[in-house]
Amino acid sequence: MTFNTADLYDAHSGNVQVAEPIFRDYGGNPAFHGPVKTLKVFEDNSLVRQALEQEGEGRVLVVDGGGSMRCALLGDNLGALAIENGWAGLLVYGCVRDSSLLKTMGLGVKALGTNPRRSVKKGAGDEEVLVTFAGLTIHSGDHLYADEDGIIVSTSPLHS
Repeated sequence: MTFNTADLYDAHSGNVQVAEPIFRDYGGNPAFHGPVKTLKVFEDNSLVRQALEQEGEGRVLVVDGGGSMRCALLGDNLGALAIENGWAGLLVYGCVRDSSLLKTMGLGVKALGTNPRRSVKKGAGDEEVLVTFAGLTIHSGDHLYADEDGIIVSTSPLHS
């Protein structure tokens, strides 16, 4: 599906949420979309790895990292795993690392920033939970559309 978020917003303005413009592009695919799987973690990317080890089936992994800028929740190894397992992209409310390598990958990645520090690996966090950040309230199963203009979320698939 070819889309742009501006046209989708115009066609569905009463039925979509728009993220505050705080995210930057780090993946090789600036435009991506798909059904959402949510995670809520804090400075621990164990559940991110576990999710990306599953078949993505074109989904978007939304990671609520609490907005922490103290470590990265995604790097090139997990980016490669996401591609291998068919994920469309990731939205990370936190940081990534290996950004120059992520830019070369066929994956959509939006995050707040970068940090070279890796996260802890304690297995803490929750999956398939409601997450709220950047003016969005996202449930697993919602649909996320992201491009150079921004991010929109709807409860059902959109058509331009």
